[in-house]
Amino acid sequence: MHITVFGAGAWGTAVAAHMSFAHETVLWGRDPTVLVSIASQRENPRYLAGIKLNPSLKVQADFALAAKQSLGQPDSLWVLGTPMGALRQTLEQLQQIAPVEQWPPLVWLCKGFEVGTGLMPHQVVEDVLCKPYGGALTGPSFAAEVARGLPCALTAASADEPTRQAMVRAAHHAALRVYELDDLVGAEVGGAVKNIMAVATGICDGMQLGLNARAALITRGMAEIKRLAVALGAQAETLNGLSGFGDLILTCTGDLSRNRRVGLMLAQGKSLDTILKELGQVAEGVKCAPVVKELAGKLGVDMPITAAVNAVLFDGLSPGEGVMRLLSRGARSEDAD
Repeated sequence: MHITVFGAGAWGTAVAAHMSFAHETVLWGRDPTVLVSIASQRENPRYLAGIKLNPSLKVQADFALAAKQSLGQPDSLWVLGTPMGALRQTLEQLQQIAPVEQWPPLVWLCKGFEVGTGLMPHQVVEDVLCKPYGGALTGPSFAAEVARGLPCALTAASADEPTRQAMVRAAHHAALRVYELDDLVGAEVGGAVKNIMAVATGICDGMQLGLNARAALITRGMAEIKRLAVALGAQAETLNGLSGFGDLILTCTGDLSRNRRVGLMLAQGKSLDTILKELGQVAEGVKCAPVVKELAGKLGVDMPITAAVNAVLFDGLSPGEGVMRLLSRGARSEDAD
């Protein structure tokens, strides 16, 4: 296959490096110093320091040339590895390269809701292109582990079967397995809202509330995710899979999780500004939390953990007060909506 990956952050670089073992793969990024290092040292020093990348991975600093590497080629793929906040701009840039009728299958790696519109990634794509197009490659995956070639399983989510098959051909090799799914809404909601639950779990662990509390929080967090997903048109059973429980468990418990680290540092009493400066990377749960809270309100979906995380992040509520707010809720049936 002929593949271009747009975005040389941690996840974009890791996916590009993995795909390059089986396909002709070009990586584009905004930072020329990162691209030079990948080309000469086979390493992304900013996001994946110390991890050697496949020598066959090519880099291209010119956006148009990178796009054209896979344009008009048989069995090709465009992979958008940018953060959620850059998805719309990247699509608009690609529109300047060629009309959508000439595009190869399109895949995005970002997870979240667009700030300002509340749109999921596939809705942003449809809004820009004026038609449904492409799909998401998502699931429980830390970039550093994929870049090292450790085992991983992902979901290729799209309503379009050829797009799903293109994702499988591109990524299903070596230690990475890819499973097809036609419920794009469910996959995207699971991938987005789990970041909020990871912030909550980080607070729980940082306050040393115990493993019982962590298990309860993750499970009730999934109940919130399912309620929102179903309200948005997803299939509830989708959230039992890789893009649901799989991604939730990884992000809530893994030490490499940026969103969990946000919660841990909140429990230490650090301010949000200090936390984000120390992270140095995007923590999508912080951006996603107010969007999901507003969306849940509009849909009438009960999301108490999401509400508590928002209050701690933005309303001055202490982590301890946030915990007490959840513990003081009235008793209810576990399967209540």
